[in-house]
Amino acid sequence: MILDLAIVLGYALGLMLIGWYSLRRARNREDYLVAGRRLGPLMYAATLATVVLGGASTVGTVRLGYVYGLSGLWFCALMGFGILVISLLLSRHLIRLKLVTVTELLERRYSPAARLSGAVIMIGYALMVAVASIVACGTILHGLFGLPFWGGVLLGGGIVVVYSVIGGMWSITLTDIVQFFIMTVGMMFLLAPLSIQHAGGWVAMRQLLPAAHFSLTTLGWPMFLGFTLNYFLGIMIGQDIWQRVFTARSVSVARFAGAAAALYCVLYGICGALIGMAARVTLPALGDPNLAFASVVQATLPDGIRGLVVAAALAAMMSTASATLMAAATTFAEDVLPRLQGRRATLLADRASTLAMGVISLVISLALSDVFKPLTIAYDLLVGSILVPIVGAIYWQRASTRAAIASIAVSAGVTIFFLAKDGLDANTPIFFGLGSSLLVFCGVTILGSGAARVQG
Repeated sequence: MILDLAIVLGYALGLMLIGWYSLRRARNREDYLVAGRRLGPLMYAATLATVVLGGASTVGTVRLGYVYGLSGLWFCALMGFGILVISLLLSRHLIRLKLVTVTELLERRYSPAARLSGAVIMIGYALMVAVASIVACGTILHGLFGLPFWGGVLLGGGIVVVYSVIGGMWSITLTDIVQFFIMTVGMMFLLAPLSIQHAGGWVAMRQLLPAAHFSLTTLGWPMFLGFTLNYFLGIMIGQDIWQRVFTARSVSVARFAGAAAALYCVLYGICGALIGMAARVTLPALGDPNLAFASVVQATLPDGIRGLVVAAALAAMMSTASATLMAAATTFAEDVLPRLQGRRATLLADRASTLAMGVISLVISLALSDVFKPLTIAYDLLVGSILVPIVGAIYWQRASTRAAIASIAVSAGVTIFFLAKDGLDANTPIFFGLGSSLLVFCGVTILGSGAARVQG
């Protein structure tokens, strides 16, 4: 394993050097937060794809492929469809608004109080997605190299925090280019074909796996619906995604390069599901499906190649971790800190916010060991609490500030209640959270409009 570890450490050192180089490019707040709003199509497509595809997309999709077969691709595919919608239908509007945060839209349409309420939810969402990717880093490093879990978390997560603090969005953008290349080679051109070959090829997999593993519906409609509500809708309003849209230099770049990134997400999901199916043939008695990715890498790949694939997995995880860490820090610095200080944040405050959010995410990661739990909490709260007010802000002129704040507060409470009551695997948190948000938002707006007419 010495060669594999040397490759991974060399990759980590390369990320740190890129972060240091980015220090010279992040000269003002716009450079630090949105990369100067000047990314071209290749850089934009690569960075947008790597934001979406993180620890859950890599480890989680292989797990779903192991358990459910080809239908496991829906996890990544639905996120890709979300990227497609925001690229083709929303990006023009978002770029012209010249926003920095999602919740800034709530202030422009409603009030500063609505912006602050949404910011609290958005920070919680971004931190939990970062935690999911950092936990995945720790799991991979523990499973393949024997590092203690806490050591893997601090090593993988610590690297992310350092280069994010140094260069901000420019650092993340440049590292994403490297990570995109490594992810593509490692997952699509190495692990997928080699794992299928080790399983005996496609013909052997067709013979050895149950027929249900080759169906696109084996995942089941309840899980598919949960994925749709959480990830398809959540991708369209996440600060990490919007912040990448803001980096595009033009509407055409955001639209067409974004569509290319969406297609890449679908292909990545197909590869992940196929790797999981090959792992099912090679390791049919695996006790914990969460270990499918690490186990198939260990069982099928030779030294050196194994190191490249591990670097590819870490690339996916670190990219999402850095993007969501930056999203949390940006929301705090733009939406919360000015209200505490009474003035706009500075570049130094941006870096301090990134460091603070990084430390918080590391602490939470050390207390968890599951990739999907923090991700489920993140998207349940995001979609359940602020999807409706954001859509209302864009498309419903009658929507009121009181309705937005009441909707966020009530739906967040309902979502948290059902998460505690029914557990993280249930769909009730997102069903009742989103339903209560829509009911309160529409009800308060309509009642308020009626009262205003009566008074008039």
